[in-house]
Amino acid sequence: MTRNDSGDGPVLAPWTVYSPQEDTQLLARALDREHIAEDTAVLDVGTGGGALALAAARRGARVTAVDTTYRAVLTARLNARLARLPLEVLHGDLFAPVVGRRFDLIVSNPPYVPAPGAVRRHRAAVAWDAGTDGRALLNRICHGAGTSLRPGGVLLLVHSALCGVAPTLAGLERSGLEAHVTDRWHVPFGPVLRSRLAWLRHRGLVGADEEKEELVIIRAERTR
Repeated sequence: MTRNDSGDGPVLAPWTVYSPQEDTQLLARALDREHIAEDTAVLDVGTGGGALALAAARRGARVTAVDTTYRAVLTARLNARLARLPLEVLHGDLFAPVVGRRFDLIVSNPPYVPAPGAVRRHRAAVAWDAGTDGRALLNRICHGAGTSLRPGGVLLLVHSALCGVAPTLAGLERSGLEAHVTDRWHVPFGPVLRSRLAWLRHRGLVGADEEKEELVIIRAERTR
């Protein structure tokens, strides 16, 4: 079990649950720019250890968090208890546990790293590997976010430019959302990307001299 600082407080995360990193920090900053009141309904899709959900809860929002692994659900519940914050944490696949509910704000830091071979659900890599194009979950989030937002609701989504920014914007717009990139941040390749650089370069996703990954925040609003 490790302890990582993100948002306004530390978060516990075992090695099998995604620990807050640069993408979490970038999304937390974007979250800080949104208007959140006591009656704001927030959904954190793919919560991991609950860092973003807890950041919203600290601002008084009514927060629901969802994750597909039981270990992440239990970790987020533990972190909520340690922080003494109310947090509804549900087990399930993306929006499935909240079908029929509508939210003012959705945040998501989903798996988005391109990976050779199929996603192996029984390993820690489920927190970052997302199929050969990195879009195994991104496309589904783009498709489902519109029906989970109230009119005027906002989706904040972070992912790597390696899996394509244009397809995300187009997918969100097909779902009736107005989407644009609000933040870009370049970070050195981490251990996962370094371990598969040869494969990424062979596929043309990373240039021969590239040493950094571009992360993007996409903000999408349901205007009708």
